[in-house]
Amino acid sequence: MVDESESGALAASLAELKAYLRIETAGEDAVLAGLLRSAAALCEQFTGQWLVRRAVGETVACDGSWQRLAARPVAAIDEVEAVDGEGVVLALPVEAYAIDIDAAGDGWVRSTRARAGERLKVRYRAGLAAEMNGLPEPLRQGIVRLAAEHFSARGAESAAPPAVVSALWRPFRRMRLA
Repeated sequence: MVDESESGALAASLAELKAYLRIETAGEDAVLAGLLRSAAALCEQFTGQWLVRRAVGETVACDGSWQRLAARPVAAIDEVEAVDGEGVVLALPVEAYAIDIDAAGDGWVRSTRARAGERLKVRYRAGLAAEMNGLPEPLRQGIVRLAAEHFSARGAESAAPPAVVSALWRPFRRMRLA
């Protein structure tokens, strides 16, 4: 179970999108901000990575085996706690668990003292960049172009995203095999 904290930050700025579309008034700002959020979510789905860093809470099995955290790339693992069968959260001493962030940005955690019915509650931060200006330019440009395409194609049912967007995002795509 993943509990994501909203950062509220857009992956590309409203000003960038308005400049790209040559819009100077504020009348469409709410629509454009929504399109930016939607394009950023599609970018995250396509690349398999979170864009702007945000806090995550996740509960994983506590059976002694390594458990991969769902969000990536993991920037830091902040806290690991045990949750008993009744839902009571218990502080764990450092020697009761192990954590790792591998070179690919995947976060891992395991209990070194597994107890029946327990789960691990992990709090961590994941995302490519601390804020939108730290994102690689091809990702930002693809988000702006996709949001602009959606804005321009309002009401058109068969509007396909431009191929240039996937070309911009493809080098950042990370997929997991089951």
